[in-house]
Amino acid sequence: MSRKDARRCHDISGMSQILIDLKPNRSLGELYINKKIEVTKLVKYIEKLKKKDSKITYFHAFSMVIGKLLYNRPLLNRFVANRHVYEHKEVTLSYVMKVSFDDKSEEVMVIIPIKENDDIFTISKRIGEKVEKIRNRQDAGKGANKAILVLGKLPNIIRVPIVGLFKWCDKHGILPSSLVKDNIYYSSIIVSNLGTLHCEGIYHNVTDFGTCSGLITIGEITEEDNKYYCEFGITIDERIADAFYFIKSIHLMEYLFNHPELLEESAHEKIDF
Repeated sequence: MSRKDARRCHDISGMSQILIDLKPNRSLGELYINKKIEVTKLVKYIEKLKKKDSKITYFHAFSMVIGKLLYNRPLLNRFVANRHVYEHKEVTLSYVMKVSFDDKSEEVMVIIPIKENDDIFTISKRIGEKVEKIRNRQDAGKGANKAILVLGKLPNIIRVPIVGLFKWCDKHGILPSSLVKDNIYYSSIIVSNLGTLHCEGIYHNVTDFGTCSGLITIGEITEEDNKYYCEFGITIDERIADAFYFIKSIHLMEYLFNHPELLEESAHEKIDF
């Protein structure tokens, strides 16, 4: 079955297909990895940029690391839908942000595209512009965000069957574009930046809805013995690749943190490590 947002993958092994049959739902196939990575060189790199009056943050750098990871490890950009494997046509990161920092503030879903020629500077600018629009209420009520505001206020007797219909459309790849736009569950990977909340990288489940196969939580950067570390909680759908592929992908993450200057190169540039 064809999809407008992805390409069907045919290079699937018999073992992988049987695994999909045994675990037809994404939540049944989730694999969790907790990894503490040294980021000393990245910290020094960001400090050097800030001395030049740069607006680049650690989150911008983490986003670029993940973007380069997805381009270099393309199986991570795949998903399973209706027992078929697909690859996203684009590389996108998503996250949920609060319009303001208080308990009652509404939450808004955000999707950031990572284009082939993007680098840390263009990504920083794109994220900054998106945040500014949301804080100014320009993008907070569009696409899936608008649908959630309306649908969430309906009574159960109306809302539940509508959500059921949306889930059926999602399974068959025919969900209306208005419900896909800015929907974090239709991205390459969801990122949760917990470092600003002084929290470690925790486990977070993936959902059976949408096309997103992975979620990464980013913990607080801590200092130990004059070195800096960051803990990551990584949840991934094991049906899109094997454990060897996932572990090698984490090694690439570590390599990028130890060579932050590579973040200034295009996202699609191949890395030999």
